[in-house]
Amino acid sequence: MWFVYILQCEDESFYTGMTNNLKQRFSDHRNGKGGHYTRTHTVNKFLYSEGFETKGGALKREAQIKGWRREKKLNLI
Repeated sequence: MWFVYILQCEDESFYTGMTNNLKQRFSDHRNGKGGHYTRTHTVNKFLYSEGFETKGGALKREAQIKGWRREKKLNLI
């Protein structure tokens, strides 16, 4: 199963990503081994996730959410 997730950073910005292992990926982000953005913006907390049967489905949803403004992400969360 694949997941799209939203994290909040210490500066209150959001990071949206995709993985097939939520626990490991969150740990990676917290330990500075995640995406470039979370290496420079410390992750504060896990806010949201959605599950998908296919990687393609998760990729499409990740792209959709990344295109949203903050307010729309807050409504989703």
